[in-house]
Amino acid sequence: MPSFDVVSEADMVEVKNAVEQTNKEIIGRFDFKGSSAKVEQKDVELTAFADAEFQLEQVRDVLTNKLSKRKVDVRFLDLGKIEKIGGDKVKQVIKIKNGIETEDAKKITRVIKDSKMKVQASIQGESVRVTGAKRDDLQAAMAMLRKDVPDMPLEFNNFRD
Repeated sequence: MPSFDVVSEADMVEVKNAVEQTNKEIIGRFDFKGSSAKVEQKDVELTAFADAEFQLEQVRDVLTNKLSKRKVDVRFLDLGKIEKIGGDKVKQVIKIKNGIETEDAKKITRVIKDSKMKVQASIQGESVRVTGAKRDDLQAAMAMLRKDVPDMPLEFNNFRD
C-alpha cells in the first residue's frame, strides 16, 4: 500500500553553516566592531550573545536571514527569553524544534480524517504515517496538509509505492 511520512526536521548541517556565516558577517560589520556579539551552537540549541538588546535583535535578524537563504524554515526556531549576563551584555537561547509534538500530530490526523479523503493517518513517534490505496490520493493529501497546516514546517519523506 502506498504511504509517506509527515515529519518536521531542520537540516542541522545547513543550520551549522548559517551560524558560521552569521558569525563571519558579524565580525565584518562596522556596527559590531569591538562588541562581543556572536552566535554559538550546541546540538539543537543556539545561543545569541550581544552587548545590548538592540544589538541582539540585529544578530537575530542576521541569523534568520542566513537560515532562510539556506532554505531552513525559520518556524523551526523557538526563541527563549532575553537574559542579562552582567553589565549591559545579554544573551538569548534559541531552540531548534525537531519532530512533531503529540498535539500537532493529533491535529494533522484530525485534518486528514475531516477531509474525507481515502487515506489513513497514524502517529508513529515524532512523525505521522499516511497510507492510501492510490498515489494520487497521497499527493492530494500532501497538498491539503501544506494548505491547512501553515503554522508548522512540514516535510514529506519515505514515499513508498
